[in-house]
Amino acid sequence: MTPVELSRTVLHAVRRAVDAGELSVAVPTRAVVAPPGPGGCGDYASSIALQLARPAGQTPFQVAEVLRPYLVGTDGITDVVLTGPGFLNISLDRDASDAGLVREILRRGDRYGYADQPDGRVVQLHCPHDLRAVVVAEASARLLRSQGALVRVTAEGFEDVWTSVLGVRVDAVGHAPAELPVNVRPVPVPAHGAADPLSLGRDAGRWALLHPAAHDRPRTGDEHLAQRESNPLFRVRYAHARARAATRNAAELGFTAAPGPVAITGSDTGTPTDTGTPTGSGTPTGTGTPTGTGTLTDAAPELLAALADHPRVLAAAADHRAPDRLARHLVAVADAALPFLLTVLPRGGEKPSAAHRARLAVAEAVGAVLAGGLDLLGIDAPDHL
Repeated sequence: MTPVELSRTVLHAVRRAVDAGELSVAVPTRAVVAPPGPGGCGDYASSIALQLARPAGQTPFQVAEVLRPYLVGTDGITDVVLTGPGFLNISLDRDASDAGLVREILRRGDRYGYADQPDGRVVQLHCPHDLRAVVVAEASARLLRSQGALVRVTAEGFEDVWTSVLGVRVDAVGHAPAELPVNVRPVPVPAHGAADPLSLGRDAGRWALLHPAAHDRPRTGDEHLAQRESNPLFRVRYAHARARAATRNAAELGFTAAPGPVAITGSDTGTPTDTGTPTGSGTPTGTGTPTGTGTLTDAAPELLAALADHPRVLAAAADHRAPDRLARHLVAVADAALPFLLTVLPRGGEKPSAAHRARLAVAEAVGAVLAGGLDLLGIDAPDHL
């Protein structure tokens, strides 16, 4: 069960409770599910009971108690625990949930996390005559459109070189009416003492301006061009290239991806020669040893959580006009993916198994998420690096 499917399941539980006369509320259009906070448990938590408490005329905990029986026993849900004032903490059937998540990502491709249809919002983004503001506004517009909004971007001023170097465009240039104030104003690149972001080229230049939060001063030095582990952009693009390489190498070995449970068996232990950890020269070195037995969750819990969280991150980044949230999320996905990618291909004389096909499916899901996220930031995701 994916987060989107779980959100629909929670809404269905509310609808069933209303139909049974146990709650007297208007069924909301959206139920937010997210990883549990401090004091929580399970795989996801929902605050829907807190949202419905006042209109229902009950305490949040009472509303949660009403909803719990409608969730327990639902396919894919193994347990529901109430914590705090009324949070629903939901545990999933991990094997089925993980396979379903990967299957959904592969079905949607690089549009995983996009809204299914327009939501009726019309958004006007207006920014000053400033390069960073224009880049942030354009990336925010991409995010908003991915979530179903109709967006128009205007700027007080614009330079043609911004398009030729960074590929950034706006819909109109000039002073806006008084009723449309500047509503995208990140901290600009310092006028003195900082390198020109245009000197970094399109991909590194956009990343330098988008990766920091809007209230942080961007750094525009050559560190964004370094092909080494210390450069977050390199790690993201490197993880994408490694994921794509896994598909090519698997084809040479005669197998393809198939979502399913992923077991780490005794034959998977040992010391690989390539950990996927980039060094200063861009050449992977070092050692890494996956050990133990278990499911995909045991192999890469952070990776699964990051992949599942991608739709929520896109929605939050769009709502807050904060492409930096997406950039940091892509770094988290890449950092979790690089160790996992070691387990995808058979080693030595090992023959491809169902587990390898399932791991390859996860690798392809990683590639789709990273490619889609970079595209929303206006950055290329090369298959070879």
